Amino acid sequence: MPGPRPRVVDAHHHVWDLSVRDQDWITGEALAPLRRDFTLADLEPEARAAGVSATVLVQTVTDAAETPELLALAAGSALVAGVVGWSDLTAPGIADTLAALRELPGGDRLAGLRHQVQGEPDPDWLTRPDVLRGLAAVADAGLVYDLVVLPHQLPAAVRAAAALPGLVFVLDHAGKPPVATGRTRPWADDLRALAALPNTVCKLSGLVTEADPHTWTPEDLRPYAETAVDAFGPDRLMFGSDWPVCRLAATYTEVLDTARALLSGLADHERDAVLATTAERVYGLR
Repeated sequence: MPGPRPRVVDAHHHVWDLSVRDQDWITGEALAPLRRDFTLADLEPEARAAGVSATVLVQTVTDAAETPELLALAAGSALVAGVVGWSDLTAPGIADTLAALRELPGGDRLAGLRHQVQGEPDPDWLTRPDVLRGLAAVADAGLVYDLVVLPHQLPAAVRAAAALPGLVFVLDHAGKPPVATGRTRPWADDLRALAALPNTVCKLSGLVTEADPHTWTPEDLRPYAETAVDAFGPDRLMFGSDWPVCRLAATYTEVLDTARALLSGLADHERDAVLATTAERVYGLR
């Protein structure tokens, strides 16, 4: 008889309640299916059915009030093991803010911070002196920093990670490669430059929505997944569903099954790293 299925940690998903806060990034016809509430009650059956045992809940908006709410949700959930929140990195009191978040209900599940760098017009935003000071405070707090960047912002991410070797940078969605175009460069070269720094990690997430959402196949994603595996190695790569955004192109189970297919050439312990142990170690999940 086959043994039990290896555990899975989903290192990247979101929730939102539009009656609490607008998600002002959900605009246009293509994103219209996301313009509704998505709660933990919606997520949990899908995640459990897919065999997921723990998740990391990630911020969606640039609003300091969201992070305490996410921590409180985590405190009341048996599934959410970590939270990546938001706080203003450029604020002089960022260190005090992070300490205060740790004292809130669920504060022990604060694992990292993130900012919507992809929306910043300055491609070098990550290397501004005030941002670097804030990132240093994140490191001092023992947290990690999630990078949500577009491919042209990867060079600045490389410089920021090189400037702060004591901070672990986690690249969301493999840096959003241009899957729909079939091109890999210059994205692949910049990804490898980031991976050359030992304090960097990458999420195998978000690829289905960078492809054509209606016609994609696992083979469309393979060149990008294989580049990430080769650049970072399984011990610095982690799976994320990007639910509910993934629903624009695939179900939760389809995203996980696709990840397993793309990782099928790895040894068992290497797949276990991508699907669970890397996230547990990097985010300090319990």
